[in-house]
Amino acid sequence: MKKLIALLIIFGISTMTFAQGEKEISQKTSSAFKKYFNQNEYKAIFDMFSPEMKTALPLDQTLTFLENVKSQAGTLKNLEFVKYEQGTVALYKAQFDRTILGLNLSTDQNSKINGLHLKPYQDDSQPILERNISSLILPFKGEWTVFWGGDTEELNYHVTTPAQKGAFDFLIMDENGKSFSGDGSKNEDYYAFGKELLAPAAGEVVLAVDGVKDNKPGTMNPFFVTGNTVIIKTANNEYLLLAHFKQHSIKVKQGDQVTQGQVLGLSGNSGNSSEPHLHFHIQNMEEMSQATGAKSYFKSIKVNGKVKTDYSPIKGDRISN
Repeated sequence: MKKLIALLIIFGISTMTFAQGEKEISQKTSSAFKKYFNQNEYKAIFDMFSPEMKTALPLDQTLTFLENVKSQAGTLKNLEFVKYEQGTVALYKAQFDRTILGLNLSTDQNSKINGLHLKPYQDDSQPILERNISSLILPFKGEWTVFWGGDTEELNYHVTTPAQKGAFDFLIMDENGKSFSGDGSKNEDYYAFGKELLAPAAGEVVLAVDGVKDNKPGTMNPFFVTGNTVIIKTANNEYLLLAHFKQHSIKVKQGDQVTQGQVLGLSGNSGNSSEPHLHFHIQNMEEMSQATGAKSYFKSIKVNGKVKTDYSPIKGDRISN
């Protein structure tokens, strides 16, 4: 899925503390929002705005924003009240057809919407992982290059997404810094395509998706973001996610117990991927839309020809087990 437009417009929010039970006005506002959203009556939502909101987000922008949300996320199936943030801003767990988001709604003294925000939903009841506890190996054989990895947006564009903030994208590059031979028009031109991918740690396979087609290089599939995917749950409740496998190459199934280094499948170009590569990250729960990511440290690997222990690679590193 393409990244949803993040909209945050809030006026005159009180910082007083209120009880956490949902107030009647919040309930009425959220119910009306859900009804009008699902009926494509976006102007009715605009009519619920305060004067300040209407100025900040004119009708044409409101229509465009809500239409984009509907096209990317689908119908709003359920709104579950979670708590109040900043005193009067109601947070809802918004279950759409294709994702789960956090919806903030606030109202002014005239019961008009003066705050609206959609964001990735994070379940605060889940344990937060700072880093892996389990001993990890790199999930491949031979030398690969870190295309995205690190703690800053310059090194790693994933850092802005909660579940993927510790993610890596790995490629195989030649001595000239190219990831393919020939003209790069076919997946087979790419050095990473079809290479064996390994279990970084032992654990249980909790998800195995194998039927997503590989993209033609340069195109992407935003509707199946991770494409063909394996998620392994370790004994330490870490969820290791490996994405973009080659179609029909995955050798494990849900419920399997895997050992560290076991072959899971082959590297491919499925999902939201423009060329064959491996996406890998750790998260604190299985559902990526609700998860928080953790940083990955590998026990002992070669980095640019030198052995490093308990190391988390960064963009540009050439690494191998």
